[in-house]
Amino acid sequence: MLDVGRIIGEKARLLFPGGVFVNEAPWQHEQAVARTAALMANPDVPAIFEAAFTLGNVRIRVDILERCPGGWRLLEVKSSTGVKDYHLDDVALQAFVLAGLAVPVESHHLVHVNKTYVRGAGEVDWEAYFAKVHVDEAVTARAPDLSGQLASMGTVLLQPAMPHAEPGKQCGSPVDCGFWDRCTADKPTDWMAKLPRLTEEKSTALAALGVESIAEIPAEFPLSHNQAVIRDTIISGQPFIAPDLPRLLHRFGPPACYLDFEAMMPPIPLYEGTRPYQTLPFQWSLHIDDGGGALRHLEFLADGKSDPRREFAESLIAAVAENDYPIIVYSGYEQTQLKELAAQYRDLRAEINAIISRLIDLLPIVRGAVYFPAFEYSNSIKSVAPALAPGFTYDDLDGIADGGSAAAAFLGLAAGEQMDAAEQKRIRDALLSYCARDTMAMVEVHQALVSLSRPTAQHI
Repeated sequence: MLDVGRIIGEKARLLFPGGVFVNEAPWQHEQAVARTAALMANPDVPAIFEAAFTLGNVRIRVDILERCPGGWRLLEVKSSTGVKDYHLDDVALQAFVLAGLAVPVESHHLVHVNKTYVRGAGEVDWEAYFAKVHVDEAVTARAPDLSGQLASMGTVLLQPAMPHAEPGKQCGSPVDCGFWDRCTADKPTDWMAKLPRLTEEKSTALAALGVESIAEIPAEFPLSHNQAVIRDTIISGQPFIAPDLPRLLHRFGPPACYLDFEAMMPPIPLYEGTRPYQTLPFQWSLHIDDGGGALRHLEFLADGKSDPRREFAESLIAAVAENDYPIIVYSGYEQTQLKELAAQYRDLRAEINAIISRLIDLLPIVRGAVYFPAFEYSNSIKSVAPALAPGFTYDDLDGIADGGSAAAAFLGLAAGEQMDAAEQKRIRDALLSYCARDTMAMVEVHQALVSLSRPTAQHI
């Protein structure tokens, strides 16, 4: 899997020809500090990459330290397409250390990906690919608080035991906390925080009532319909099936098609005319149920050597042209991508719009009309399909069992990541198996819902 942060950091160094990389490992910090000092003393070195410094108990590595006539310019490189608050905290800490060491820094900058850059013919224009943002003002604003914050952090680190912290939304902001599993290990299996779309206001109100599990939420407490269904299902142990499920399923067939896309978002544009992090669909899977018990499967997987979008669109148009069945999807993702393709390829617009007009989303039906305890608070197809179709699983797939893994695996192929032919074939086979499993999951879920909607099914 591509290490995006590392790769973009390396590309940013191309903006500073002649710069020297301090390549000592993190555990060789003292040696890295010594090498940094030697490079700073050498006027022939125009820039230092991963410059190492120590101030008291604080150790830092500066992404880029550029030599200027009156001192240095500090540049922090980020793989995002904009400046975030915690990026500014990173720069402020580095500035604090350098100021404490009396290193003259003329200015502080964040270097991030320019999301408006469009790759032209030939190689990437790195000057245009990166955006540099002057952040001196934000760094200065943070400086007065840093001494106290560092002292507090030091005090916590010296404690013999980890301090108690009640898990909450802060645990995922700005990044996921590595202690989540440890801090939530003693929570009930139906911990209140697992209830979907529970607002912070309602969460606080429930905590004030001493409620920690979903089953404890009082009947009179204001919940959305779906939240109340989950609570009642947990208490009763019985599934919820809406009485109007037959009506809701009326338009879905069978006969029907079941469609799923996979797409990548290359941080560095691979193809002419594309932007950083632009969504590029590269794979589709289509199961076709003729309504008489016959099920066929069609699929497409790009080779990655060129922009996959047109071939993706043309192959899909051909695949669905043989019938006029409703095309079942499981989210609005496919519609969004098809609209992008219609905008990109005007000559295919009519055919693509015809596909869009046939799309019908199964997810809202599941979300609003059915809930089984085995869903475990999620309406993801990976939770719903095994619950509604016992024996259906993703567990046997070879290394690719979710969209993120699929995107990363294909991006590795498309970007020319080093691997032999056997590994390339293994990845392509795994991609095909995963995408086909997703559309088969939709088939299973639809069939299960049809069964539940029959008069003999028990409606809760």
